[in-house]
Amino acid sequence: MSSRVPSVGLIRPPVGALAALAVITLLTTTLPGPAGAAPSPYKQPSAAIRELLDTPALPRLLPSPDRQSLALVEQRRYTPLEELARPGLRLAGARFDPRNASQQNLVAVQRVRLRSLLDPEAAERDVELPVGGTWHNFVWAPDGQRFLLSRRTDTADELWAGATSNGQLWRIYNVRLNNAIDPDDIAWLNPREAVVLTVPDDRGPVPNRPQTGPAIQETHGKASPERTYPDLLRNPRDEDLFEYFARSQLTLIDIASGQSRDIGTPGLFTSVSSVGNGQALLTERLVRPFSYALTFDDFPTVVEVRQRDGKVLRELAKMPLKQGVAIDGALPGPRVFYPSPTKDAAIYWVEALDGGNPANRAAFRDRVMRLDPPYTGEPSEVQRMPYRFTRLRFLDDGVHGLLTEEDRNRGWSRTYLLPLNGRQSRPLFEHSVRERYRHPGFPFMRTLPNGHQVAQTLNGDLLLSGQGASPKGDRPFLDKLSLRDLSVQRLFQSAEGVYEQPVALLEDRRLVTQRETEHEPPNLSLRENGKVTPLTRIKDPAPQLKAVRRELVSFKRSDGVELSFWMYLPPDLKEGEKRPALVWAYPLEFNDAAIAGQLSGSPGRYMSFSGISPLNLLMDGYVVLMDATMPVVGDSRNMNDSFIEQVTSNARAIVDKAEDLGVVDPRRVAIGGHSYGAFMAVNLLAHTKLFRCGIARSGAYNRTLTPFGFQSERRSLWDAKDVYLKLSPFLFANQIKDPLLLIHGEADNNSGTFPMQSERLYQALAGLGGTARYVLLPFEAHGYTSRESAGQVQWEMSQWLKGCVGDPRAEARPRASPGSAPPTTAPPSSQ
Repeated sequence: MSSRVPSVGLIRPPVGALAALAVITLLTTTLPGPAGAAPSPYKQPSAAIRELLDTPALPRLLPSPDRQSLALVEQRRYTPLEELARPGLRLAGARFDPRNASQQNLVAVQRVRLRSLLDPEAAERDVELPVGGTWHNFVWAPDGQRFLLSRRTDTADELWAGATSNGQLWRIYNVRLNNAIDPDDIAWLNPREAVVLTVPDDRGPVPNRPQTGPAIQETHGKASPERTYPDLLRNPRDEDLFEYFARSQLTLIDIASGQSRDIGTPGLFTSVSSVGNGQALLTERLVRPFSYALTFDDFPTVVEVRQRDGKVLRELAKMPLKQGVAIDGALPGPRVFYPSPTKDAAIYWVEALDGGNPANRAAFRDRVMRLDPPYTGEPSEVQRMPYRFTRLRFLDDGVHGLLTEEDRNRGWSRTYLLPLNGRQSRPLFEHSVRERYRHPGFPFMRTLPNGHQVAQTLNGDLLLSGQGASPKGDRPFLDKLSLRDLSVQRLFQSAEGVYEQPVALLEDRRLVTQRETEHEPPNLSLRENGKVTPLTRIKDPAPQLKAVRRELVSFKRSDGVELSFWMYLPPDLKEGEKRPALVWAYPLEFNDAAIAGQLSGSPGRYMSFSGISPLNLLMDGYVVLMDATMPVVGDSRNMNDSFIEQVTSNARAIVDKAEDLGVVDPRRVAIGGHSYGAFMAVNLLAHTKLFRCGIARSGAYNRTLTPFGFQSERRSLWDAKDVYLKLSPFLFANQIKDPLLLIHGEADNNSGTFPMQSERLYQALAGLGGTARYVLLPFEAHGYTSRESAGQVQWEMSQWLKGCVGDPRAEARPRASPGSAPPTTAPPSSQ
């Protein structure tokens, strides 16, 4: 049997009256693991992989909204294991540290440098971060003259402001941010004032309701098809704790003076935003009853418009608990509220016209409504949509919006130019939601002085930025779309062999871009009249990857659907060698075979690997076929009926193509994936003999445990029982004869991929005499963020491959003849 890292749980509040601090300490203390389950020490991969893992992260390059300054923000690459292990609460889908009301897993800021954006020779100013705590969340003020940073300590999440001119920092007085359920929400009123959510000063002691009886749930004949979620409320005591820690205070801050004052009364706020030029506030807050089957996002919500002093002007809606809503459905009544970004200070929202049920026949699914100041009259209808609303964006001209709807049966998206005064809209473009080659791009956004994000126009034309996908790879572009005749003018497109994307179009039409090549990290440049001036000179932190070769390979599966993968070759691969390989993939669903075959990625992208990427295995000598396409093509209502057949056809074509290329031994190929990719990998092991072994990380393998849909599947288990059973590799564990490595985060927070999925599959394989290894990573969620876990994952994958497909260096040999035998080395010991 394999050794198992002890699972970690949370102690709930003890019975009896305790001081608030004692209650917090006890309710967040972790339980010891099960008796006899001694944890194994963390392993480290090869020296070459360790060198990559320890490479520092590249700095983020953040131009200020006024395009005058640049912040170079250096962030911590990994979250220390001791931070992941900090006591925390998991309530209603939220995970937070109750001592400081912050998210548990923060991306820490280690260094901030400021300089002029457009002068490449400008001196840099270091922002001196006071020692102690964890700095995070750098945010520019709307005018770029100041910025904000947060610092988490043991007792508070503090808010600090700084001056761009000299980098000096000062703390905003009497502010303890409440980021328990609405992290880092800032509603700018103007360049120096904003409203944030803080911990109320008078919230009293932590509630300590004793658990005196069973927790009970009831249903009374109304269908409520819910997805499976982690971290749900379980009893009245959880409800009390959630309400206590999620309650926050609206606080007006002046970042120039460092002063603050509370406005309005505390509530369970999930959103606060300014309306127009700060004339009003739009807030959303939760109210009871809570649910034991849904996360807080779906709890009853009251939407209100308020004065700047927090006083409620009008209740706009009371959205009910999102229970009993059809799969792919919407709430009846008002939902999805938007504040106007301009001085008209209107408020917009969406209402369903089909009762929110896509099964109901209706000429129009949704409509957009508008309410103008002083918010006392009746709202007016702006637009009706034949399909389901997706998003609303505002143009910087103050009179138009971009309204997008989606036909989910076709997987089709349509965007309109919407006159905000209620006049007839005009279709701008439409395309498949998976379209890449003909995608028109997305609105090029900019920040207004009041802090709102709007779509940028140029002389009345709309700017669009996109990936510019093509059979030769992505070439980002910037287009100008005429709103008069819909003609398109291309203002910029990246050259072949590099990856250069537009960042900012200045008032004098100079263009700031971010440019990278295969071995040159992203740097900013200034384009002016054909001249290119580098603005930054970030150096390559991993020059050893220059010896890695990669190639985009395209081919077809047996029915003609186009496939592709990125073939990465290890640095020491010699001419004439065939190496063992790992195929890493993730299935995607398509309505159209032609769109399924569109290529993704660019040979000009800078080569860098995340800590848990399988590409690190190149340094141990393996060939990696990365991002191998696994399309599942068909009608969205039933395409999963042929999931097994299609991924099998994909996999066979991938292995055949790899053999044709002459560098991969087809009898020494492993399959792997993460999340839905893990689900795919285990299904391939259960239903084919194409691979010598598999690696499955954080997947779901028993679809009866996700009975109301998964990925794009909209039918329930009871509507498509045969499909759910067929797509559950757990039920075919007796057919998995090849070695399988299972890795899972102990604290997986993704819907459907509970650690139990891997645990039960491992138990099935063990009971049936299969070959498997199950690695449970303490404190890790759906993605693994600590350096210790990254090292363990790389060691596990490398050792597993050495055991089942062989050590590529120990067994490197000239291209094998057809009669050569594959390695017979056993997988690593599970003891």
